[in-house]
Amino acid sequence: MSLGHTRIERDSMGEMSVPESALYGASTQRAVLNFPVSGWHFSRPFIRALGLLKWAAAQANHDLGLLDAERSALIVQAAEEVTEGKLHEHFPIDIFQTGSGTSTNMNANEVISNRCSQLEGKEIGAKEPVHPNDHVNMGQSSNDVIPSAIHISAAEQLKTSLIPALETLAGALEAKAGEFHDVIKIGRTHLMDATPIRLGQEFGGYAQQVRHAIRRAQQSIEALQELALGGTAVGTGLNRHQDFPAKVMRHLEQRTGIPFREAANHFEAQGGKDAVVEASGQLKAIAVGLFKIANDIRWLSSGPRCGIGEISLPATQPGSSIMPGKVNPVMSESMMMVCAQVIGADATITWAGANGNFELNVMMPVMAHNLLCSIRLLSNVVTIFAEKCVSGITANRERCAELVELSMAMVTSLAPKIGYDRAAEIAKESGKTGKTVRQICLEKKVLTEGELNAALDPVSMTEPGGNGSGGG
Repeated sequence: MSLGHTRIERDSMGEMSVPESALYGASTQRAVLNFPVSGWHFSRPFIRALGLLKWAAAQANHDLGLLDAERSALIVQAAEEVTEGKLHEHFPIDIFQTGSGTSTNMNANEVISNRCSQLEGKEIGAKEPVHPNDHVNMGQSSNDVIPSAIHISAAEQLKTSLIPALETLAGALEAKAGEFHDVIKIGRTHLMDATPIRLGQEFGGYAQQVRHAIRRAQQSIEALQELALGGTAVGTGLNRHQDFPAKVMRHLEQRTGIPFREAANHFEAQGGKDAVVEASGQLKAIAVGLFKIANDIRWLSSGPRCGIGEISLPATQPGSSIMPGKVNPVMSESMMMVCAQVIGADATITWAGANGNFELNVMMPVMAHNLLCSIRLLSNVVTIFAEKCVSGITANRERCAELVELSMAMVTSLAPKIGYDRAAEIAKESGKTGKTVRQICLEKKVLTEGELNAALDPVSMTEPGGNGSGGG
């Protein structure tokens, strides 16, 4: 925001020059000057949550007879504009600020107060008819507002962004599991050939990982439903009406569809940030699973002629500035980098969560930033990966069949019939000579051709008890 023309605003510390067009006031400007650290500001979802809190608080205080109808209506209108993002440019404070987020809570209070002055045709900074502390912040403290905004914004983004994205990916993987059900391929353990599986089974495993990811995201929402609002400064609830939190929760549920509730213990809710750490931990688990899926798909498509090459990925862009025709698994790489970022963000959130001291955690802004960033990145990359990679994957059926026949692990199904030691000798000979297990068994007349074909039927090996074996 331009600093060309300024006006003078006042707070408890005295006068401060503020950009003339800014809706924020002296407290916000002090924070802008104190923390020119990263250029990272609170994201839209967090500011939306702040707007929702101030909107709900004004209505609750009016319901309780503490705030007159005129002021309540003004705050509701201005807070709604914050919620809708219409005033987002007026939230300029860096993430690396006061650890309680007090600067950003006051930022919201000042913006809403000044917008109310505008709506009434009064001078910005007049604090009339709505005062930032007395009216916008009524019944609240930064120490219960900021943790509540973290929970609200993260829960909303999990519900509206990440879970729908994961549902899309799970559906895409399930569709491929069905499409590839009849494709028999070689399994791999320790990166070495193992017994045959169906390509559809492999993709079904990926789909189940994503279904578990959805469950983990839902559990994160449940962990975040308790809000610190009502604890005010230290958890005692000083200066707020006894019924204030419950009324705010009803308004918030009306807007979000999420049944937020007052914290069972305000000292826990403000002194610790365990719910945020838990939600981040679930995101880390989701990221680990997604990394595995993306990495497997990258390896399965490797080559395409000099690698595994069992599947083909959609060509999205040229893969080399020097090698014509090269196409890389870029969507998998994008997913894997996001997952690495989320895993790293969890370390920051964990360390910040562990540094609550007595009645307040003072590393909340960086926790909010990393949690919301992780949700946003995962939501975006999961959607892209489903649409631009998974939906276009095709099976290279001939390659899958070729690798099954070449595998020495095919000998496993013979062990119940000829014994482990003799089967191992055949596998070793296959490795030395390059002949298939089938060729060696035919040459040595290990079994009749009919018995051999039945024993080495890869389709039956993909089901429990395949080839009549009861072994594990």
